[in-house]
Amino acid sequence: MLGDASERYPIIGETFSEASDVLGYDLWRLVSDGPEEQLTLTEYTQPAILTASVALHRCWQAEQGAAPEFVAGHSLGEYSALVVAEALQLRDAALLVQTRGRAMQSAVPTGAGAMAAVLGLSDTVIDEVCVTHCDDEAYVGAVNYNSPGQVVIAGHAAAVDAASTVMKEAGAKRVIPLPVSAPFHTPLMQPAAGVMAEAFQSVALNDAKIPVVSNVDAQPRRKAVEIRRLLVRQVSEPVMWTQCMRTLLQAGCQNFIECGPGRVLTGLVKRIDKLVACTPIEKPDTLRGAARG
Repeated sequence: MLGDASERYPIIGETFSEASDVLGYDLWRLVSDGPEEQLTLTEYTQPAILTASVALHRCWQAEQGAAPEFVAGHSLGEYSALVVAEALQLRDAALLVQTRGRAMQSAVPTGAGAMAAVLGLSDTVIDEVCVTHCDDEAYVGAVNYNSPGQVVIAGHAAAVDAASTVMKEAGAKRVIPLPVSAPFHTPLMQPAAGVMAEAFQSVALNDAKIPVVSNVDAQPRRKAVEIRRLLVRQVSEPVMWTQCMRTLLQAGCQNFIECGPGRVLTGLVKRIDKLVACTPIEKPDTLRGAARG
């Protein structure tokens, strides 16, 4: 993660040190050397991705990249967006996502929940199948509306399996079980939402200087009171990513920069609108070229 970029941009090491100071361990060493078993635990993965994303935005700033008119982040990425919008300090965001990771991990017993990506089926059909497979004993629902034809479902493991079978019969191209440890963004995460509501009481959350498009309702938000309320809801409600991108497109956005490890969001944006420009900047040459282009 960011190995090549860190040699050119000292700000990456400085950003990881900033997060490490509050987390109580060397985050850069963990992402560089492992152990992988620790890094893949949610309470460590979330601060690592947050910090990497913020570090890349700081590299973008160092190259005099254009200031964003809007920011948005997918699930955990919304915290990175809030740091960029100066609604949160990185130190506070790192502690919040560490708490978030622990709370989400412990909300449901290991093995009781599951998630699966459904490819090639309409949102309407997915929603209808999920409704018919929910009862008082089990829940399954759409949790990530990532792009047209790509939706993630989650809930109790048995309900996810049953719904997956029906979705294949209904014409889904593929239904792929995801290697995750909990059914994120479902009502099963309500205990975690309660933990986050309490955690926000001790954090300074400011009005955003840049509009932040909320995962929950796909609307640009600036007011701290609204952002806090929606972040608590975000833990147990679906990520409306397709709608978030359409909000930005309707606002006239045509150039997207992905700050974070990988290029998943770039792929999703292209599925939503093939004509827009979207550039992932995790590599130094790409970062510099995009900033100067």
